[in-house]
Amino acid sequence: AEIKHGRVAMLGAFGFPVAEHFHPLFGGNIDVPSYVAYQQTPLQTFWPVVLLYVGIVEIFSVFTFENPFGKGGFWTLKDDRVPGDFGWDPMDMYPTDPAGRVEMQTKELNN
Repeated sequence: AEIKHGRVAMLGAFGFPVAEHFHPLFGGNIDVPSYVAYQQTPLQTFWPVVLLYVGIVEIFSVFTFENPFGKGGFWTLKDDRVPGDFGWDPMDMYPTDPAGRVEMQTKELNN
């Protein structure tokens, strides 16, 4: 969970300055800082869509756990689960060798 939430935080930190200068949604006519813009009326209708998307993404993390009524009990990850491997690497940056993966995860956690 630490790696996943760290990656989301890094994307969010990158998104704030980018959104200040590039905002094609809602006609691009939002001329206030992003920390204030979410309160504007067109963006208030956008948040249910965001919550739905986040919910869909998070529901897939449920399948990484063992059956709570089976051998492991509650909150036990499956044995074949690799921490930090979420099957999504659009820029092909995740190393294929195990030593490189550990190094990449350490860099992410220290960032």
